[in-house]
Amino acid sequence: MTEVTPDELSGRLQANGDDVLVLDIRHQADYDEWHIPDSVNVDVYDELQDDPETAEDALEDLPEEKEIVTVCAAGVVSQTATDVLREMGYDAATLTDGMNGWSRVHRGASVETDLDGTLVQVARPGKGCLSHVLISDGEATVFDPSHYLDEYDAILEDYDADLVGVFDTHAHADHVSGGAELAERHDVPYYLHPKDALAIDATPVEDEATIEVGSVDVDVIHTPGHSEGSVSFDLEGEALVTGDTLFHESVGRVELGVEAGIEDSDVEGNAATLYESLQRLLARPDDALVLPAHDPGSPEPPVTATLGEVKAQNADLSRDREEFVETLASDIPDHPPNFERVKRTNVGQEDVPDDELSELELGPNRCAAE
Repeated sequence: MTEVTPDELSGRLQANGDDVLVLDIRHQADYDEWHIPDSVNVDVYDELQDDPETAEDALEDLPEEKEIVTVCAAGVVSQTATDVLREMGYDAATLTDGMNGWSRVHRGASVETDLDGTLVQVARPGKGCLSHVLISDGEATVFDPSHYLDEYDAILEDYDADLVGVFDTHAHADHVSGGAELAERHDVPYYLHPKDALAIDATPVEDEATIEVGSVDVDVIHTPGHSEGSVSFDLEGEALVTGDTLFHESVGRVELGVEAGIEDSDVEGNAATLYESLQRLLARPDDALVLPAHDPGSPEPPVTATLGEVKAQNADLSRDREEFVETLASDIPDHPPNFERVKRTNVGQEDVPDDELSELELGPNRCAAE
């Protein structure tokens, strides 16, 4: 069996990718919903399952000068595609674990700031997720970590830093947080606002509190609306870690907590609350970097924009209060996959076995309003 690991494919695509063609053989609807950027879709999934030889006609025009990496959901049917392609004379390999494997890829890069320390952005291209690691004077903290904890331990080791705390900006709806587990692994506080820490052991963060990480002050800004416990973090005016409250070109959705049954608020009320929260963030310095928890595409770190740039390009911020509330409360896009269970897991109301976590959060990121 010839396979390419997700990390190997990620590295090759980052390096240029001219020598590889990513061939997604899933149904077109599945591809349209969520796929590896620049991959090509040839919908031969049914043929490969029923009678692989019948897929050859659809595959015969692929470029012969490139290695073809086949992709499906879990790397099973795509292995059949690889076998067919190799019989046809192509240089082909299978992406290990398919899109499930791609979802595990993490990429890290430093964010340029004038902080007395280092800020590393960790991107998860298969989920559109962004997390951040702040290192200062041998101490470190992680904001919005995924549940793939070794990615963060590797950064701590690279910088010879001791973890002193883990922050979640809110109880996420699209992916399972590794915050509590990472904090427990290192015996440090796990910080989450009480409004989101419904049934989970967390150290509460309160509005306008300041937490020191080495020589850097981390100021807490309660910014509810996307969730009742959403917070943003101001890193000395240099950077704003905004979670799902403020994205570069959108803002957070306002109905997920209500529809998951964990909030008593209503959608219109959440939209009005989010509007007021955004005004607090917009009052910060225009040259502060906005560092959200998501990017809608397949993020290549560092993904940054100044608050001034966000103000200029984000249409949601140009709406007055009435239009903002009406738009967010009425225009409800498709939900993130399994968002109810993901939310319940992140607030501590459901315990998902480790072997189910990856499958639970598979699929596109949909935490931004559209």
